[in-house]
Formats: sequence, C-alpha cells, structure tokens
Amino acid sequence: MTDFSALTVGDELPTIGKFFTRAQLVAYAHASGDMNPIHQDESVAKSVGLPDVIAHGMLTMGAAIQVVTDWVKDPTAVIDYSVRMTRPVVVPNTAEGVLVTFAGKVAAINDDGTVRVDLSAVFAEQTVLGQARALVRLPQ
Repeated sequence: MTDFSALTVGDELPTIGKFFTRAQLVAYAHASGDMNPIHQDESVAKSVGLPDVIAHGMLTMGAAIQVVTDWVKDPTAVIDYSVRMTRPVVVPNTAEGVLVTFAGKVAAINDDGTVRVDLSAVFAEQTVLGQARALVRLPQ
C-alpha cells in the first residue's frame, strides 16, 4: 500500500505511456457503442476536416484516470473526475499506433481527507486534455 502520510502539494504521480492503435479504436467503438466513423474511417475523418482518424475522447479520458487509480490502488477512491477535450489524438494506420503520455500532480490536499490531482495527456508534444482534475479520497 502506498504511504500517503508525507504527501505534499506538487508531488508528481508516476507517468504512464499508452499506445493507441486503430484496432483498439475499433474495439473501443464496439464496447462503448460510439460508432462515429471519424474514429475508424480515414476518408470520413478527412472529409470533416480532421487530419486522420482520431481516438475517442472518452478513451483518452479513461486512460488518463489510470494514473490516479494505479497510484491510489483503488478505483473507487475517485469521487469526482472531469476533463475538457482540447485537441484530438490522431491515430495513424500503423501497427504501433501513437503514444500518449499521461501524468498527474497533487494540486490540493483538503481538510476532508480528499486530494485533488491535476492530470495531463500529451500527444505529439501537445496537451490534449484541459482542466483534467480528479478528486480522490485517500485510504485511511
């Protein structure tokens, strides 16, 4: 179990890198029911002004929160989570896909035993999530 007793504002959580591939986008589309063709069909994505197929925003959001759940070791400890989608993650038609790097930093330690963690997601040296924040109740 992680020792949270010495936790301070500014502490960084371990970074996670995830590769998104076209095959994963298809699987996510079927699992989530989000069959929007901009996530699977290059010609459709380009016809609406996108550079290529893009990852689902909720897939990116879901991957980002793993930074927190891995750190706290309990997904039920997350009591609030929100993000703004600011840029798309463009996924090329290659076997390796694209790398997105997720990080977190302790932004506030509250008197009620909760901690606010600010998250980031970076793709191609650009932030793709804005105001990504999780409120976590730490184990006692």
